[in-house]
Amino acid sequence: MSEHRSSNGPRIIAIANQKGGVGKTTTAINLGAAMAESGFRVLIVDIDPQGNASTGLGVEPEMRKLTTYDLLLDGAPLDQVMHTSSVQNLWIAPATTDLSSADIEMVGNDKRSTLLKNALRPEATVPLRLDFILIDCPPALSLLTVNAMVAANSVLVPLQSEFFALEGLSQLMLTVREVRQSANPNLRIEGVVLTMFDKRNNLSQHVLDDAKENLGELVFKTIVPRNVRLSEAPSFALPVLEYDPSSAGSVAYRSLAQELVSRHTPAAA
Repeated sequence: MSEHRSSNGPRIIAIANQKGGVGKTTTAINLGAAMAESGFRVLIVDIDPQGNASTGLGVEPEMRKLTTYDLLLDGAPLDQVMHTSSVQNLWIAPATTDLSSADIEMVGNDKRSTLLKNALRPEATVPLRLDFILIDCPPALSLLTVNAMVAANSVLVPLQSEFFALEGLSQLMLTVREVRQSANPNLRIEGVVLTMFDKRNNLSQHVLDDAKENLGELVFKTIVPRNVRLSEAPSFALPVLEYDPSSAGSVAYRSLAQELVSRHTPAAA
C-alpha cells in the first residue's frame, strides 16, 4: 500500500479558482501526469462543463458515454465513469456540457452539496487503489465547486501572474472558510501555485512578492513559467510531460508534484 493511500481512500485535492484562464486545467492534467510518472495512481475528476481536462487527456466527446454528470446526478459508479489515459497510472472521469445545467438540477436536492463526496466515498475509491484524486473545478464559485470542496481534503489554487491576480483570491478563501464551518471542517488550503510566470516581466515578480507577503508558506516554491509547449500539448491530447518531456513546463510540474507529495510524506513531516 502506498504511504499516500489509506483505508479511508486517496487524498482528494480540488484545483480551484473562480477566475478562468489561470492554468487550472493545465495544472490538473500535468500535475496528475507528473504524480503518475512517479508511480502514484491518480484520477482526475473533471467537473468543468467545458470538459477541457477530458479533451486534453484524449477522451473525445463521443467516447464519454458516462460522465461526471451521471456520477453526480444519476449515481453512476465511479469505476464505470473512469477512462484510462495515455499516461500509465493516470485516469480521467470526463465531463461534457451536460454539467452546465447541474447547478440548477442540484438546487432542489437536499444533499446537493455532498453529491460528489458520496460518489468519491471510500467504498468507491479504495478498491481502485488510488493515491490521489485531483478535481478540476469550473471557473466559478458554483455548487459544483462547493461539491468539490466538500469532497476534498484540500484546495490547490493556481494563480496567474497578472495584475489583479490576488483580487479574487479573498472570495475563494471565504468560500473555503464557509465550507469548513459547515460541511467539511477538515478542509485546508493545499497551497497557491504561481502560473504563466514570465521572469522577464516585472509584473510577474511583483505578483509573486505580493503573494508571498500575503500568503506566506502557502505559496509553493515551484513556479510554472509561461511556456509555449504547455499551450501546445492539449491540442495533441497529451500532457506536456509526454508531448515534450524536457520542456520548462514539464520540469516545473515534476517539481510541483515532488513538492506537493513531500508535504504528505511522513518522513518529511
